[in-house]
Amino acid sequence: MADVAARARVSTQTVSRVANNHQNVDPETRRRVLEVMRDIGYWPNLAARALVTGKFGAIGVVTFGVAAYGNSRTLEAIVTALQDTDYLVNLINVRSHTGSAVLRAVERLKTQAVDGIILNEAQVLDAPVARFPPGMPLVITDGDGGHPHPVVQTDHAAGVGLAVGHLLGLGHRTVWHLAGPPDSYQARRRAQAWRATLQAAGAPSPPVLHGDWSGESGYQAGRQLATEPHLTAVFCANDQMALGAMKALHEAGRRVPEDVSVVGFDNLSEAAFFQPGLTTVDPDFERIGRLCVARLLKQIQERPPAVRRVQSVSPRLVVRGSTASPPQ
Repeated sequence: MADVAARARVSTQTVSRVANNHQNVDPETRRRVLEVMRDIGYWPNLAARALVTGKFGAIGVVTFGVAAYGNSRTLEAIVTALQDTDYLVNLINVRSHTGSAVLRAVERLKTQAVDGIILNEAQVLDAPVARFPPGMPLVITDGDGGHPHPVVQTDHAAGVGLAVGHLLGLGHRTVWHLAGPPDSYQARRRAQAWRATLQAAGAPSPPVLHGDWSGESGYQAGRQLATEPHLTAVFCANDQMALGAMKALHEAGRRVPEDVSVVGFDNLSEAAFFQPGLTTVDPDFERIGRLCVARLLKQIQERPPAVRRVQSVSPRLVVRGSTASPPQ
């Protein structure tokens, strides 16, 4: 720092302010200091900065299955939102959906010196997560544990209501449901909303089929759906299963949408290029990620007491070619 100050003809305090991205530095001075930093290869000492500021400049993210589309899109949005800050991301992927596994991941992140944690799409936890380290800023997305922390989540009921209401509005007598795994929080919420929407409309509720979010499981369920003679509409809990179901229906000679209408959930970037294009629910993963970051940074800066406050993000229905009125 002294070498940078000498070559840039400024004080070490000015170098410190530039290194810490403080705004009270003249633009020309900042440019000169940054140029000298690059020339001599100066990097701020993060450990020393943490001793002074009490902050480590890192955010921890705990997620369940990076390959899952919703998880990866939310994670991408979190990382993108943090690009405009000085925070880095430490990621831990948890395979077991248990409270003890989550707590171990949080403890690991705590030892890695993070300022706060985002628990990304926590599904079924076998115990409340209220035992998180006290005072640790934390935000949870789509989690069902009993905890006092802020939550940012998709409004599943609203999204499913849009999907099922769209199909009923086209004249379908009822809507079948291909759900996700029974132990999934999101799958349960969407199945509950599907049933509630049908009941509110006075429509019968067919038996629920379950997949594991994969296209293969959607294909196997679709083969069973294709044998139902009165099937005219199906709502799938995600787009991958919808794609598999559409393939099975096609192979069985059930045309989409002439014979069977199909709606998905997630709005995969490829959904518009299915044949036909898939009508689906867009949960707005980008907004969920931005809100998670905003809520967490607010906690880090203000250190308020942990309070459970749920903020729901409204999805939208994207209508494409996979839905139509039922055959006459």
